Amino acid sequence: MTPAHIDKLLKLIGTARDGALLRFSLGSEYLKLDEFEHAVANLRAAVEKDPGYSAAWKLLGLALGRAGRPRDALEAYRQGIAVADGKGDKQAAKEMIVFARRLEKALASHGTSGS
Repeated sequence: MTPAHIDKLLKLIGTARDGALLRFSLGSEYLKLDEFEHAVANLRAAVEKDPGYSAAWKLLGLALGRAGRPRDALEAYRQGIAVADGKGDKQAAKEMIVFARRLEKALASHGTSGS
């Protein structure tokens, strides 16, 4: 059973209010519940609706990492870094650079072949 606040957000999907912010909010809430695939799906929808949404890219990378998909997470961070740099969102870019470097080191040292 989903929490009431998620149910309220889900009712907005497919309406005029179904945009990047709604999908980001859903992704964030699912991430808090450790429902990683639901988080990933909604965060992907957020960046599809607004490819310039730096925070959504950052959260998508986090969700993918927690879902056990480090290579996909790394790619999300890389795309997010490019977006953030393009917008002058220096803080978001710096954070994603740190997360990406950690993933690169982990992948290199463990030889992880995640997706």
